[in-house]
Amino acid sequence: MIAKLGEKFTNLFLRYLPNAFVFALVLTLLVALSAFFWIDASAIRIITSWYNGFFDLLGFAMQIVLIIITGFSIALSPIVKKGIDYIARYINKPGQVYVLVVLSGILLCLVSFGWLVITCVLARELGKRVKGVNYPFLIACVYFSLNSWVLGTSSSIPLLLNTENNFLIEADLLPSVIPTSFTLGSSLNIAMMALIVIGAPLLMYLLRPKTVENKEYVDLLISNEASESVTIKEEASNLKLPFKSWSDSLNNSHILQLIIVFMGFTYIIFHFSSKGLDLNFNIMIFIFIIVGMLLHQTPMHYVISMKRASSNISGILFQYPFYAGIMGIMLYTGLGERLGQILASTATIDSYPFFAYVTGGFVNFAIPSAGGEFAVVGPSIINAVKEIGAGLPESEITSMISRASLAVAYGESLSNMLQPFYLLILMPIMGAGTRLQARDIMGYLVIPFLTFFILQAILVVWMPI
Repeated sequence: MIAKLGEKFTNLFLRYLPNAFVFALVLTLLVALSAFFWIDASAIRIITSWYNGFFDLLGFAMQIVLIIITGFSIALSPIVKKGIDYIARYINKPGQVYVLVVLSGILLCLVSFGWLVITCVLARELGKRVKGVNYPFLIACVYFSLNSWVLGTSSSIPLLLNTENNFLIEADLLPSVIPTSFTLGSSLNIAMMALIVIGAPLLMYLLRPKTVENKEYVDLLISNEASESVTIKEEASNLKLPFKSWSDSLNNSHILQLIIVFMGFTYIIFHFSSKGLDLNFNIMIFIFIIVGMLLHQTPMHYVISMKRASSNISGILFQYPFYAGIMGIMLYTGLGERLGQILASTATIDSYPFFAYVTGGFVNFAIPSAGGEFAVVGPSIINAVKEIGAGLPESEITSMISRASLAVAYGESLSNMLQPFYLLILMPIMGAGTRLQARDIMGYLVIPFLTFFILQAILVVWMPI
């Protein structure tokens, strides 16, 4: 029955959800109209705010692109292929594939959001090799596993609160940093981890489609993946000149590549020995590049792997600026701040965590970045919590701010299941060579969203911090 309901939601999304780019355009108009009619922003102010924000995510977009292609490049290496071949010997039933993919995605994203690309590659290969796998549902499994990142070491809002001289401290909203023991190490966050580690694989297993007619990987191909029929080693060999040359010697030099790899690992060791477990996008991209170079052994092999990994990233390159423009309207017209103020002003000592949770989810549709969203609504929510907790001990107010901040983070992450923005990370890997679009995936995520919305809302309100 649950699986059938999931299929019905899928059919609804197929009928009504447009292409991800069209979704961004419609969302742009909705946010612009909200600013015009709700806060009386002039048309020119809205348009200039849109333009001013248009390029704010360029650095982030480039980081995402590099995370995808450097991670995918590693996956194209011979040793990873052998590893996936080994796993495929034992994981040979669709249900096993779904559970393994969700669980691996959750555990990897607890370390870092960018490690989702590793799960994408594993899922793609298992989807190709195991008969009976509903491939769109498999992508939904990977996407749902992304929810764990907000609980782990790369969660941007808790890390922001623990950063010296952050904008909240400079604005006198916080007297000092809030240690991660109040956020990531709290009972609330640990309970949320247990919920997703145990509940998500079980839920997606129960929701697995019973029929896979026209939904297997081979059914969805629009190309024959001819490039993959020639191995990277064979393509590198074909590029050599028919006679010996210095250029070919350099192109296929193991020694040159190993020297650079040695330099790279030297810095990686220095980074973590001097800065601790500082996992950010830049160091992750650097690690992926160095590991990829090591696994591919020669410069030419690595170049070919990166060319193949880069073949399907156009969606990120041109869609991220439009979402940045939406963020600009929210930020520079005051629409985001107004929304945060209204939602926060209705909260009470008992209900403020729920309102923070809903605020995080709602604003995420316009600002699909946890750090960017918190910059817009965080000050209003923290002010509201301080007013609600007036007269309470400082430690209690700190706990309330921590709970509200975590609630925003949880709501922001879960609401991604209803909008296709971060599918732009998955589709260049899992959708390559297929006719799949966001509308083929999103319907499978409605029931998981509703289930976890209820469970998370209960935890953010009642679970001790």
